[in-house]
Amino acid sequence: MASLSIVVPFIFLLLVNWCFARPLYPLPSRRNDRNRRPLQTFRPYNVAHRGSNGEIPEESAASYMKAIEEGADFIEADILATKDGVLICSHDVNLDDTTDIHDHKEFADRKRTYEVQAVNITGYFSVDFTLEELKSLRLKQRYPFRDQQYNGMYSIITFEEFISIALDAPRVVGIYPEIKNPVFINQRVKWSGGKKYEDKFVETLKKYGYRGSYMSKEWLKQPAFIQSFAPASLIYISKQTNIPKVFLIDDVNIPTQDTNQSYQEITSDKYLDFIKEYVVGIGPWKDNLVPVSGNYLETPSDLVARAHVRNLQVHPYTFRNENQFLHFNFSEDPYKEYDYWINKVGVDGLFTDFAGSLHQFQEWTNPLSSGEEDAHKLLDRIASMISKFKHA
Repeated sequence: MASLSIVVPFIFLLLVNWCFARPLYPLPSRRNDRNRRPLQTFRPYNVAHRGSNGEIPEESAASYMKAIEEGADFIEADILATKDGVLICSHDVNLDDTTDIHDHKEFADRKRTYEVQAVNITGYFSVDFTLEELKSLRLKQRYPFRDQQYNGMYSIITFEEFISIALDAPRVVGIYPEIKNPVFINQRVKWSGGKKYEDKFVETLKKYGYRGSYMSKEWLKQPAFIQSFAPASLIYISKQTNIPKVFLIDDVNIPTQDTNQSYQEITSDKYLDFIKEYVVGIGPWKDNLVPVSGNYLETPSDLVARAHVRNLQVHPYTFRNENQFLHFNFSEDPYKEYDYWINKVGVDGLFTDFAGSLHQFQEWTNPLSSGEEDAHKLLDRIASMISKFKHA
């Protein structure tokens, strides 16, 4: 850990360099990252699930910026596509639960019934709207028991806008985008040159400089994990990018969407030995990782241990503060739940709807050293003063 005595000479060199350098805050893809605090890698990752969506409507720019402000290591997004082939951030393939689509009478004739993962769903689907049309909609909070005051304030954002939010952050913040429903998207949206949804997904990441294997110099500069419930998609893109990938694992009763494999198959030793050649980790639903009975946790499965033996990380989802999501073991205390999963189960990252709560817990139990924290604060102050001087 760097002490202030070591950091001060370094600061002087930075001052000399900055006086003759280009502006401190250029466009996201061109910005100077030397003054930004690096990604922490000594404790489990705080992954802001759809941003800070426990407080602000999910997948909105405000939700992602709030998560960054609250201390998230990574901001997570579900990526879908529009009718005109633009990649957007939205969890559901239909728009009914998270937008005001029902208030837009001009779109009343767009209601459709599609088969999605072997289930017929009726509603309004992003693949039937252009980006311009989707931008006219406004987002709303999914759950009625959460704060509704921000409903109608924010619009759907694109994948590129999501990336820009991370790159514009005052510290290094990773992104954790999901290849969402690739079978459905490839059926409904067509791109020129025979390209697939996965191709456009990787192209976007490359456009903004995302590359590098896990913990490489390139990766630490712009950290990213690519996630998907579709193993075929992860294998397909492995030939296009070495960005680390995470295989998401659904409920025990839901087969994989593109290979129709059961939970038992994809969590077997044989399959873990196969998939580890393509991914750096797995992202299981937490109630499958530790079985639940009568809202009490039972004995944890051995999946974490078997993954770790294969050098696979484990990033379970989703951690939520509300009582209806907390098992009785935790006495309605989300900090107790974090403690259990981090210190007893031994996970390597957590998807949470409340990034601020997880950050506060980790700073309380496993904080950055005070010397390093003070040094970073000093650098931030100096950078701020230089920025004002350069733009005066």
